[in-house]
Amino acid sequence: MGLALRFGEIALDHQLTQENTPIFQRIKDYLLAGIAAGRWKEGDVIPSEQALVKQFGVSRMTVNRAVRELTSEQVLTRRQGAGTYVAQQKYQATLLEIKSIADEVRARGHLHRSNLQVLEQVKASELMARQFGLASSKTLFHSLIVHFENGVPIQVEDRWVNPGCAPDYMVQDFATITPNEYLMAAAPLQGATYSIEALSAPRNIAEMLAIDMKQPCLVLRRQTRSAGKIASIATMWHPGHRYQFAGSFS
Repeated sequence: MGLALRFGEIALDHQLTQENTPIFQRIKDYLLAGIAAGRWKEGDVIPSEQALVKQFGVSRMTVNRAVRELTSEQVLTRRQGAGTYVAQQKYQATLLEIKSIADEVRARGHLHRSNLQVLEQVKASELMARQFGLASSKTLFHSLIVHFENGVPIQVEDRWVNPGCAPDYMVQDFATITPNEYLMAAAPLQGATYSIEALSAPRNIAEMLAIDMKQPCLVLRRQTRSAGKIASIATMWHPGHRYQFAGSFS
């Protein structure tokens, strides 16, 4: 569960004096309400355990339980010798349906924008032609786009597209429509396969994501099919410290 959703579920006027609520839960609710109200933002240090002990008149063990649980829930993060901070939110993407990243961002009430780095038509390499089931003399469309959430880069999308499935790909305005949105209309999805792994980003990807090359990325590789053809092969790089994938079955 993302922090935005977690915080949204906490009523800001929650009364901490409810007699039936365990004291450690009241401390958790107090901290969550403060974060939701903007008293402590991502990266801010929260009151020390000693200060919370004094404020609530309870044992250090009780306060420690509240802070420990919020840490395990990824709401807080502890830094040895430096205190406890509001954790950076990890943005989520679902794995059970193929959605535009713009829709994912807007669903969280955040602002999406993109920056087109590359848009080209190139002769397919032997490997790429084989993956698409095309002759090596055929051409492919290629795009490289950085996606932002509230101004923070959260994905580099490196996508190859079969012109036979999406002939107008090169004339799209990818500042107003994502490749996914265009492809879902031009090449209705027949099926998809994907894999996920953790990798260190090469220099150009790290620069686009504004991260250090030593920081791990979550890399989603996805192949989509339409009308019996491979329509698109995309590699999507996400900074591991600010992104996560999630899914559920009903």
